[in-house]
Amino acid sequence: MSPLEFILAGTLAAATPLLLAALGELVVERSGVLNLGVEGMMALGAAVAFIVSYHTGGHALAFVAGALAGMGAALIFAVPVLMFRANQVAAGLALGILAGGLSALFGRPYESLTVRAIPKIEIPLLSDLPILGGMLTQDGVVWASLAMAALMAWAFRSTRLGWRIRAVGENPAAAHAIGTPVLAIRAACIAFGGALAGLGGAYAATVYTPLWADGMIAGRGWIAVALVVFGTWQTGRVAMGAILFGALSIGELVVQATGIAIPSQALAALPYLATIVVLALISSNRARMRLNSVASLGEPFGR
Repeated sequence: MSPLEFILAGTLAAATPLLLAALGELVVERSGVLNLGVEGMMALGAAVAFIVSYHTGGHALAFVAGALAGMGAALIFAVPVLMFRANQVAAGLALGILAGGLSALFGRPYESLTVRAIPKIEIPLLSDLPILGGMLTQDGVVWASLAMAALMAWAFRSTRLGWRIRAVGENPAAAHAIGTPVLAIRAACIAFGGALAGLGGAYAATVYTPLWADGMIAGRGWIAVALVVFGTWQTGRVAMGAILFGALSIGELVVQATGIAIPSQALAALPYLATIVVLALISSNRARMRLNSVASLGEPFGR
C-alpha cells in the first residue's frame, strides 16, 4: 500500500470507536445532560467485551455485553443526576474514575492476551478499485456506525422522538408543561449514550486492536466529548470530526513508518493537539456556538 492508500483504508476503522461514543454523547447532551464519564464507560465496555469474546470466541455477544456494561455505568450516573439533581460535572468525573478502575480490575488477568478480529466485508468490484478499494473494504461495524450517524441526523430533524429530545434539552420546563416526560427521556438518552460508549470500547478492544491492555482507550472518551463541541451539536459535523481524528491517528503511523526523525511522543500527541486547536477556533465564533448549543445543558430539572 502507498501511504495514501494506507490512510484511506485505516481512517474509518480508527474513527469508529470515536464515532460511536460521540454519537451517544451527542444524544445525551441534546437532552440537556452533560456526561463526562465517557472515557470510563468506553474502558469498562472494552474490558467486558474482551473478556466475553476471549471466552466465547464470538463478537455478537461481546458487543452486547460491552453495550450493557456501558449502559449500566451510565445508569449509575443517571440516579444522582436525575433523582437528586447532583452536579453533572462532578458525577460524570466520578463515573469515569469508577468505571476506569473497574475496567483495570476486570482486565488484569487478561493483560496482553488477544482475540480474533471480525473479517472485513469485500464489496464486489468496488473493493478492487485502486486507491479507494481499501477504504471501501471495512467490517460491518464501520458501516453500521456510519448508518447510525445518518439515521440519527434524520431522527433529530424529522421524527417526533427527535423533536422531543431537542425540546427537553432546550427548555425542559416548557416541555414538561405540555406533558413531555422530561426525566424519563433524559434517563433513556443517558442509557443510550452509555450503550454506544460501551460499543465504542468493545470495537476498540475486540476489532480495531484485538488485545487487552490497561489504558488502551487512551483518551478516546475525552475526544468523543470534545467532538460533540467540535461538531457544534450537529450529527454530520460530529461524524466528520471523528473521521478527521481517525485520519490524523493513521497519519501518525504513516509518518513513523517513513522513518522521519520526529519523536514518537510528538506524533502521538498530534491528533490531540489538532483537536485542541480546532476546538479553540470553533469556540472563538460565539455566534455559531450560541446558535447550535443546547440551552439547558448541564442544568438539573425538577418538577
